[in-house]
This record gives sequence, structure tokens and C-alpha cells, in this order.
Amino acid sequence: MTAIPALEVQRAVMVALMEDLALGDPTTTSLISADREGRVTMVAREPGVVSGIEVAEAAFLAHDSSLSTTPLISDGTMVEGQTAMLSVEGNFRSILMAERTAVNFAQRMSGIATVTRRYVDAVADTKATIVDTRKTAPGLRWFDKYAVASGGGQNHRHALGDGVLIKDNHTEALQQEGLSIAEIVRRARANSPHTIKIEVEVQSIDEAKDAINGAPDIMLLDNLSPADMRRIVEMIDGRAVLEASGGITLEAVAEVAATGVDLISIGALTHSVVALDISLDYSG
Repeated sequence: MTAIPALEVQRAVMVALMEDLALGDPTTTSLISADREGRVTMVAREPGVVSGIEVAEAAFLAHDSSLSTTPLISDGTMVEGQTAMLSVEGNFRSILMAERTAVNFAQRMSGIATVTRRYVDAVADTKATIVDTRKTAPGLRWFDKYAVASGGGQNHRHALGDGVLIKDNHTEALQQEGLSIAEIVRRARANSPHTIKIEVEVQSIDEAKDAINGAPDIMLLDNLSPADMRRIVEMIDGRAVLEASGGITLEAVAEVAATGVDLISIGALTHSVVALDISLDYSG
């Protein structure tokens, strides 16, 4: 699991803290004395896979570096309800002011990790690997993709520059110039660094037959039926990595995996996040 770069954590945490504290916190400052000390525990209220503990720590410490934080479990841990994740001690005003920012990161990231684990478990008896997409929250891609890895999934492209992915809009525009899909793949390879893999999206068996003549590294099977995917797996016979994509639900993913595809990309891991129920409990 690749760590989120420290500068990315610092940037995102500071933006979030400034967003929440732009006008201060009159509730806390009017009720809690400036020298009051306290201790709190971050708790996962429901079963799931936790992620973002270090980011939550960073949020508290970015607001007040004198706070003491102690992780109680590690990212990627499957927990039952009422599981303590992180202990924080120190100035109670500071803790309260950073609480929402810290919990927001942990809730979102743990929600992503939890749903990812469900998909991973659903295809455990097949060779398929669950991967994410670039359908992430703007400015939080590192965090969303780290959370996918916490749940046992793998990361697709982090950014556009990570590889060539020829999508339908590229293909349709170039087909107007008279190019076949195979020719489009060959053009991409000729004009790209030799270290970059070439992936092409296909939407039918006929398009897959055309595309394989261009020798792509990866073929994206977009919104195809399991029956068509199975026919393409047999036809390609290992000449390209095959990735299934397109609205694949948790209920359907096992059937897709059983077709023999290598990868299954799931946008819903990050674009439709259901946060894990996490809160901060006062401990004294």
C-alpha cells in the first residue's frame, strides 16, 4: 500500500481546516477554557475496513502540534462495531476544533476501503483483480486511491499521464478520418514512449476483433454482457490483458469475474462513497 505523500496530506488537511475554521469556533471558545486538557478516542461505530488513521492524526497535529496522538489499529484492518481507532490528548479546544476535519477524512476513506473489500471478497475465487478509476473527489485522489488499496483493491491510472487509454471519444473522432481501431492503437504506440502501456476500449465483439490486430497491451471491455466477455476472453487467448468496466455492481461482479477477465474496474468505489460511521468519544 503506497503511502500518501506527506506534502499531499499537509495540503489537503490545511485546506480542510481553513474551510471549517475560517470564522473561528465561537461554540468552543465561549464554553471551553483555553487551558482545559482532555482526551478523546476516535471510534468506528459499525463493522468495516478502516483507512485514514494517519490522515486524521495529521489533521489534529496540523491544528495544534502540541497534541498527542496514538493510533490504536492500522489502516486496512477489518473491525467490528465500537472499535477504537485513534486516541488524542491535549488542549481540549484544539481537539474540538479539529474534530470534524479529522473524522471526515477517516469516514470517507474507511467507507471506500469497506466497499472495496466487499468487491474483493466477491471475486476471491477467481483470477480477477478489483481496480479503481479516476472518478475520485477533486483534490482527494491520493486519499481515495490509498483507501482502495487499504481495502485490498489495486489502483488504475493515478493521472492521465500514467498510460494511454483510448476511449470511445478518441476512437469515434479518429474513425471519421478513416482509421480502424487497430490503426488507432498502432498510432498511439508509435507516438508514445516505449515505457507506456496502450489500452483501448471496445464495446462489441467485432471491435475486440479489430482492436487485437493493433496489439494493445490492455483491452477495456465496456458495458458488455458476461456472455460477450467470455467469448472475447476465449478469442483473445492471453494476447492482451482484459479489463471489464461499466456499472458493474456488487451483485454482478462475481459473474463478470467468472468470465475470465483479468481486471474489473469499479468507479463506484470512489464516486458513490458511503461513509463508515465514525465518531469521537470524550474520554476525560
